[in-house]
Amino acid sequence: MKAQLSLPLQSLPQRSQLQTLWSDTLTIFWGDWLDLRVRIAQVAATGLISPLIYIIGFGLGLGSALDRAMAPPAGDSYLEFILPGMVALSSMTISFGGTTFSICGDRLFTKTFEELLLMPVHPLALYLGKMLAGIVRGLMTSASVLIIAILFTGKIFSFLNPLFLGILILNCAVFAGLGVITGLSVKSLESVGLYNNFLIVPMSFLGATFFDPSTLPAVLKVIVYCLPLTYTSISLRAAAYMPLNQFPWYSFPILLAVAIALAFWGAYRFSHQQD
Repeated sequence: MKAQLSLPLQSLPQRSQLQTLWSDTLTIFWGDWLDLRVRIAQVAATGLISPLIYIIGFGLGLGSALDRAMAPPAGDSYLEFILPGMVALSSMTISFGGTTFSICGDRLFTKTFEELLLMPVHPLALYLGKMLAGIVRGLMTSASVLIIAILFTGKIFSFLNPLFLGILILNCAVFAGLGVITGLSVKSLESVGLYNNFLIVPMSFLGATFFDPSTLPAVLKVIVYCLPLTYTSISLRAAAYMPLNQFPWYSFPILLAVAIALAFWGAYRFSHQQD
């Protein structure tokens, strides 16, 4: 069953089109928020376990040995080096997983997804509303990891600055968008596990969360720099510890371009979705 429009957006003035699109987006988002707000603590804690294990195992365990052998490329210790990567990791995991399972639950179990497709809103508004809910999920979990990072380092403004938060929101948008498309595509929860095992888990370790990608051989660099999480990790690390003249400004347009491409893809999928 295809998503339908109450009025063709092309027949409205441009400003009215944008206002209608934004209003419809907030309507879709509000439906998810009503369910999400009663589970804030659960959502915030869901993506905290893995980063916390990595922080203890790699940052404190392996990191103490590495600090004696070499100086990290950024930060005062290996623990500080991986903390921005843990923020990127948690935001990716929950933005993707929470959004995917939310849509799958509506499609495959409660069977309420058809009602969403029948709403007289633009397919892009359907995508953006679901994606915004995914961003909120990712930011909730990231906030928990940020608190841990600040407690470990005592560097409040290293993690709470406009560059850091801007990249973090873009990362949530990318993976929430990917979660929307995955949720629309899968036929069962087992399929979600395949996407997670072959996409999210490898990216967790290869997305520059634990290492500096500039030290890799050329062939591996090509692979690593094809992953959006890589640009998030190196940018969060630079925003936290490095001067502005060393910030990788190219990360913003790359992540933004990926987010926009996913938006068009997601709107297309909504407009052709049949359940």
